[in-house]
Amino acid sequence: MVTAPAFCFLQLFTISYRPELKHLIVFTIGPNKIMTMTDIPTNEEYTLAAEAIRQRTAHQPKIALVLGSGLSELADAVENPDVIQSSDIPGWPGSSVVGHQGKLVFGQLNGTSVLVMQGRTHFYEGASLQRITLPVRVMHLLGIEILIVTNAAGGINQTFTEGDLMLIEDHINFPGMAGHNPLLGANLEQFGPRFPDMTHGYDPDLRALAVKTAEDNDVTLQEGVYACVSGPTFETPAELRFLNGIGADAVGMSTAHSVIVANHCGMRVLGISTITNMANIDPQEEDFTNHEEVLEIGKLVVPKLAKLLRQIVKSL
Repeated sequence: MVTAPAFCFLQLFTISYRPELKHLIVFTIGPNKIMTMTDIPTNEEYTLAAEAIRQRTAHQPKIALVLGSGLSELADAVENPDVIQSSDIPGWPGSSVVGHQGKLVFGQLNGTSVLVMQGRTHFYEGASLQRITLPVRVMHLLGIEILIVTNAAGGINQTFTEGDLMLIEDHINFPGMAGHNPLLGANLEQFGPRFPDMTHGYDPDLRALAVKTAEDNDVTLQEGVYACVSGPTFETPAELRFLNGIGADAVGMSTAHSVIVANHCGMRVLGISTITNMANIDPQEEDFTNHEEVLEIGKLVVPKLAKLLRQIVKSL
């Protein structure tokens, strides 16, 4: 390991390079304060994680679901489950956010074998996007072909109401536009091409199936564009007005990164947002947004989302 001390803005920091992990750069600012700037998993890490999962379940699903904030109860609908703690999987990113349990649940949903990922890691928690999206590539190695992503989002479209479900037609990835893309670095050809196309990032056939399934089961399903921001702060009123002006219907702090990596791996993707709060574009003095509100509305919408997802999975 090579260590080089330096000064920046009068703060002492250390740059450490560990060749065996590739591209890992750590900035140490003062005692016991470490921020990982770039952490790109190796091929070996993907393989080890996939093997650790195979050793813990006999299920071989083709469909995976990722559950967002407040939606983890959906995993209770899985029958004959094999539950794996994410902390038992080497290299798997952990989550420090309330409402994200950190479990993998393998089992049957309406007679179909599925993998349900309870909780996700967010960019604002400090991990690299490459580490955050490791689960998607591991899913690919496990044979997953369809990825269904869910999230809790703030409603920008003023025709939406709290508790609505929104089918994601497309996304606006602000971290990616600012240079934070999970595919940065050397391309891993075994997963996908250097320049993947995102024209149909959210599979048109899966979206059509979701619309028909919602209609057949009397579930109201809005449709719209999801804006991904880094968080952890909720958006300012000016930012919300900007997002509204460029065509975003909902905003959240996840999903886009995983969808990019899934498309890179050749997976088909379906995305559904739960509108857990309405954005305060022109707030009054007493208006504010908090995570507890997001979790509460998330719990209320679980039965409706579970009903829809059960029928979608049954039709696949």
